[in-house]
Amino acid sequence: MAKKLGPPIFLGVFTVLAIVFLTGGATDDKDPLRENFQVDAIYYDAGYVEISYFDKSEKTTSVILEILGMENSFQKSFSDSQFIEIVQFPNEPKYGWAIHPIVLEVEHEEFGHVQIKTEIHEMNTPKPNTIYDPS
Repeated sequence: MAKKLGPPIFLGVFTVLAIVFLTGGATDDKDPLRENFQVDAIYYDAGYVEISYFDKSEKTTSVILEILGMENSFQKSFSDSQFIEIVQFPNEPKYGWAIHPIVLEVEHEEFGHVQIKTEIHEMNTPKPNTIYDPS
């Protein structure tokens, strides 16, 4: 007596397609952004955060850096493809660094307007994910 193979094959194909869909597939439209832009925000025990930005293509026309969640909002503009900004943070936040995301509004000759978001992390801890949003 022959077994029906339809349901197990369908389930296997469905599972593979679901995994590809959920993981973003083999390619990601944000890969060029990840390869081009380097952003980091490191907290040092001396009471400050070092925020660095580097555009490998050197086609950045302007960047607006903002740190959200602060009592007094921090915002600064740059017109270069790389910078390092030091911001005083005398105390570590009670609820963790996630409450102070770093947002960069980038104008780029090739990519247009790109928003980049990352989080502050302490020295010798893994770098958090960076989110790229081409608008």
